[in-house]
Amino acid sequence: MAGIPEHLLKRAQEARDKAAGKTPTADTPTDAQNLPAKTSETKPAAAPQVASAPPPPPPDPSYVVAAKTRKKVPFWAMAALSLLPFWAFMYLLAVKPQEKTVEGPMAIGEIVYGSCAGCHGANGAGGAGRTLYQGEVLKTFPKIEDMLNFVYAGSQQFVSAGIKVYGDPNREGGAHETLSYNGNPMPQQGEKFGGGLTDAEILGVVCHERYEIGGADPESEEWKTEYETWCSPESEIFLGLENGSVNYDNLAETFAALPNPPANVGTDARPTGK
Repeated sequence: MAGIPEHLLKRAQEARDKAAGKTPTADTPTDAQNLPAKTSETKPAAAPQVASAPPPPPPDPSYVVAAKTRKKVPFWAMAALSLLPFWAFMYLLAVKPQEKTVEGPMAIGEIVYGSCAGCHGANGAGGAGRTLYQGEVLKTFPKIEDMLNFVYAGSQQFVSAGIKVYGDPNREGGAHETLSYNGNPMPQQGEKFGGGLTDAEILGVVCHERYEIGGADPESEEWKTEYETWCSPESEIFLGLENGSVNYDNLAETFAALPNPPANVGTDARPTGK
């Protein structure tokens, strides 16, 4: 028969002592002491995580590379560039065409012609009235005095006076007979016959029709003398008509001492050159 293990015998003795009321001695091992010691299991430490290196940045686009590598504007050039708006403004002033300033008879005539444009056209191309532009009016009236007389008196006064042709009888392209253009008369403009224009206004509109619409060149040898005498802002004849010191009946006598004295104009209808 196999022997009983010692620790079982000790437990049996302790049980008997406990039943008999005996206190177990200090050297009596307890159950806990008789139990085999537990050994703690040590787990291996986790390896520290190593952060992975970030991926390299993508390469710059070609336009960024070009911007970084191109030559920069020198700092001193910025001052010059800042002046560009000023130079642009000065350039525009230099190339801007100067507005034409009209004074004297021509200025008045431009305004008065607005009431004539309904018949002769805004540019003198004609309509109910005869054509004036492209030199046509100058062919009819080579002399300004004859045109002033016709505009002042009007067609009906020529008919009443028995004058069949007004203007140059040898006109290029044929003479103009009174009432020959569609039967339309030229209205009288002078105050003597009930017209609404002053003598100065009649001179102004005639100058406008001859030089602005008819195309006479005031700088040319052909027309320079007439322009300076009658239609320039400094014209003594215009100033006299404007202030009322002269009229078409007496201006030839009044200004006979001028370097280029005017011929007779008159207010009554008359043949050319009379």
